[in-house]
Amino acid sequence: MIWINIRIADSQMPQLLNMFSSNLSLTQGAKKNMAYEPKNFDNLLGTKGLSDTLLKNHFTLYQGYVTNTNKLADALNAMQKEGKTGTPEYAEFKRRFGWEFNGMRLHEYYFGNMIKGGKPIDRNTNFFKKIVEDFGSFENWEKDFRAVGAMRGIGWVILYYDDTADRLFNTWINEHDAGHLCGASPMLVMDVFEHAYLTDYGIKKADYIEAFFKAIDWTIDPSLDSRLFG
Repeated sequence: MIWINIRIADSQMPQLLNMFSSNLSLTQGAKKNMAYEPKNFDNLLGTKGLSDTLLKNHFTLYQGYVTNTNKLADALNAMQKEGKTGTPEYAEFKRRFGWEFNGMRLHEYYFGNMIKGGKPIDRNTNFFKKIVEDFGSFENWEKDFRAVGAMRGIGWVILYYDDTADRLFNTWINEHDAGHLCGASPMLVMDVFEHAYLTDYGIKKADYIEAFFKAIDWTIDPSLDSRLFG
């Protein structure tokens, strides 16, 4: 067993995960079930303002999060069975799991709330009316959401709905795992990591945000609209 520092460098993670995945296959057989499969978002290719090169690179990066989520889940399961839950390796893998899992799931939300050509919000929905109620107008909400996205840093912007207090919040998420509102529902997700826009826009993040807004699919299931905001 390799002894590692309490803080594992990103560059070390793939080798360590491969090592534990190999050990797992020896104890459970060559065939390993993968809990998560990458979703196909090729329907977004051709989206105006987001080049196919950018999107394909982004899809590949997302697929890496799926792979690492599965590897970490397998490694943690193996270490638990081997009685290694008190080791520094287990602690770091456990901490890392949320980062990889959120990286996977947030990308699925992000790609999933876009469509070629975009679909405008239905102003007759309860969702739209709730945005207006909480922000004063849809335009006020959009201005605030864009402002959060323009902040310095890497991460995500999420329009969260907290049904406990019946309130909407535009929220900054640092990287993948810091700043989430526990129990709140993500209604709109925008990636503002540099990989989401540098290929097409360089450092012009505002231009990327404009392209994202033109690609948003605002469709909401009527039953969900009624249940959350009715």
